[in-house]
Amino acid sequence: MLAQLRPEFPDVTISKIRFLEAEGLVRPARTASGYRQFSAADVERLRFVLSAQRDRYLPLKVIREQLDAGADAAASSTVSRIDLLAQTGLTADQLSQLERDGLLRPGPGGRFTADDITALRTIRTMTGLGVEREHLRAVRAAADHEVVVLKSFSDPETVRELADLFTSLHTLLVRAGLRQS
Repeated sequence: MLAQLRPEFPDVTISKIRFLEAEGLVRPARTASGYRQFSAADVERLRFVLSAQRDRYLPLKVIREQLDAGADAAASSTVSRIDLLAQTGLTADQLSQLERDGLLRPGPGGRFTADDITALRTIRTMTGLGVEREHLRAVRAAADHEVVVLKSFSDPETVRELADLFTSLHTLLVRAGLRQS
């Protein structure tokens, strides 16, 4: 990854990349042993961040907003199964198992979204940290229960707001539970 970036950004370092990762500007997948795996999309994202800093002197907050706006637009586009495998580094067997477990559900025409790619990278990181398949299935079941509740509301804006609130509440409840342990 550094070899791909250094011709254009000779001053880029591993610590700079780790800093950008800590700031949430890039989220590489992790191997089972914890090593970062940068996809072509991750390298392009880093290229965007580094050039925005160097050429336009943009602060990270503005860069993050621009990336998020682009991610919202990208979420509406879809990729094939082959592209999904290439972007996530999963094997066809691993992907099939995740589909059987209900952790990934292709959309119309067997296509996948940017959210699917992010979910697969997250799952890969979690399994690399020791999370078992049955635990991931429990997360899926909890999400399905939330979807049932959210579908009872008809206003799309309310549904989006409630989805964000569900996510926040879930995080807070998990943190509270860990504090009590």
